[in-house]
Amino acid sequence: MIADSGAGSQATGNPATSVAEDGAAGGADAAHRGGKAGAAALLLGALGVVFGDIGTSPLYAMQTVFTADNAAVGTSPDEVYGVVSLVFWAITLTKVVLVALGILGASLFYGDGMITPAISVLSAVEGLKVSAPGLADYVVPLTVAVVIGLFAIQKFGTGLVGGLFGPVMTVWFAILAVTGGAEVAAHPGIIKALSPVYGARFLAGHGSVAFIALGSVVLAVTGAEALYADMGHFGRKPIHRAWFFIVFPALTLNYLGQGSLILRRPATVHNPFYLLMPGWSQLPMVILATVATVIASQAVISGAFSVTRQAMQLGFLPHLTIRHTSEHEVGQVYAPAVNWFLCAAVTTLVVGFGSSAALASAYGVAVTATFALNTILFLAVARVLKGAAPWKIALGAVVFLTIEVSFFAANLTKVVHGGWLPLLVAALVFTVLSTWRRGRAIVTPNRTALEGPLRAFVDEVNAMEPPVHRVDGTAVFLNANIETTPLALRANVEHNHALHKKVVILSLVVEKVPHIPEAERLVFDDLGHSDDGITHLTARLGFQDEPDVPRILRQASAHPGAGEIYGIDVDDVSYFLSRISIIRTDAKGMRAWRKRLFLAVAHNAASPVDYFGLPADRCVIMGAQVPV
Repeated sequence: MIADSGAGSQATGNPATSVAEDGAAGGADAAHRGGKAGAAALLLGALGVVFGDIGTSPLYAMQTVFTADNAAVGTSPDEVYGVVSLVFWAITLTKVVLVALGILGASLFYGDGMITPAISVLSAVEGLKVSAPGLADYVVPLTVAVVIGLFAIQKFGTGLVGGLFGPVMTVWFAILAVTGGAEVAAHPGIIKALSPVYGARFLAGHGSVAFIALGSVVLAVTGAEALYADMGHFGRKPIHRAWFFIVFPALTLNYLGQGSLILRRPATVHNPFYLLMPGWSQLPMVILATVATVIASQAVISGAFSVTRQAMQLGFLPHLTIRHTSEHEVGQVYAPAVNWFLCAAVTTLVVGFGSSAALASAYGVAVTATFALNTILFLAVARVLKGAAPWKIALGAVVFLTIEVSFFAANLTKVVHGGWLPLLVAALVFTVLSTWRRGRAIVTPNRTALEGPLRAFVDEVNAMEPPVHRVDGTAVFLNANIETTPLALRANVEHNHALHKKVVILSLVVEKVPHIPEAERLVFDDLGHSDDGITHLTARLGFQDEPDVPRILRQASAHPGAGEIYGIDVDDVSYFLSRISIIRTDAKGMRAWRKRLFLAVAHNAASPVDYFGLPADRCVIMGAQVPV
């Protein structure tokens, strides 16, 4: 059963020019909400949520490069300088482009959201093998407990999570900078590795070993793929400030310090991060690292919630329960179904793979494929929608795709060692998204045929003899199609032979832009009968705008041009929803297994009562059957 969404398909007009809107969801300018204090709070929250993932990459990135089973890199000065150089320039070049990218490659992003918590928390808890070898058998159980706790607190919202995590990550980055900086100060020769010459020389002189090493080097930039999704939570300026003044310097110092340590003591390659610490601090550092990796996971979890919400608004998923967790930031949302699905998947990965080293191969494939897809689709948008010059598109493709495709190709060598996992997840998610999209394309025309033209129905109602009985009050009928008759309205007239004195037919149209200004949202239509009390209202929303129907009606009732809607008491409105039962048939259009999948997804859709913010005690649901 699927209740009427009330939300039409995307508008077919020009999708406006604000696709890359700063901050996307209103977290952009803290100065308007508290000045310096607000800006500091957003920066701290961004530090905790957005940069946790990339901030904990030092736990496993260098270790993986020098201990990979298939092609471990040696510890000579040329090799260490080359690896550190590649890590530094990978971080530097990738962050610049991702700031401008949209939320793309959603299927791979979900795979990333599963692997990030698993590898991050595992890599931290594995510090017990260094600081307390006797507790090695407890690594996996402790990791599972931490993961479950992480997902249990998501319902409290990104703002609270960021507020709690921000101070911890401030301490974390400070320790990264101090421990790495102390090693660099004692052995400053490692600073030479910042020159790209060493990275180029390493690639040119070490053949296949260098190529495969790229698959591990890319682990240093994990978390960057979630950046744009998290911009909706905090805005661009706080993220920029946190990156350039805190995160980037701390990471650079720590990677340089690890490289210096490996040069001096090659035996430390099995865990250079923890062995960079004094012996007395290793166990406390395991605790801090575990907390930090919980935070690291927050970036992709928050991003998954944002991507899910936008996929729903754009018609790639059915309505799922989405809860807004902030009174000030519209982009801060929580999706319970996604949260607990990810929790189950992450727990399975932890138990199944058992170590961060085993998960590293899967992680690299997910991240690099997401990078490459983001760039390709961004360049297409820049050309088609923004009209960017062909030479600019070509230059961007050469610069960024050369880097990202190289990283992805290097990780393809790891497909048989676990890299198959994110590809499988992506294939499954892509199948669900495309099946839902295709199923809607079949169901919608069939439903439209049942509904019939709206204007013709209104004409028929007005011409009825004897006239249809009109009862006191206002009825609101939600309907996705602005041209057709809500099934609930048709059923009410045909079976109950009655109609409210005021009838509002409401259609929500989701545009392919983040936001629509309130002054441009509403379109009124009296359907050619200005005195019969039946009005059509179209509300245009951006894909990040909240579909709050009572709020939309309050705005409409206060509008002088609203006609019959003007001055209605929204708290005394009755809402009518059309619930359809989709019947599987032998009709062509989709294979039988995809029809079964479509029905399964449809059955798990959230109630439109909750999705549209409707008062449950004032809703009436009427049904019909639609074939697929």
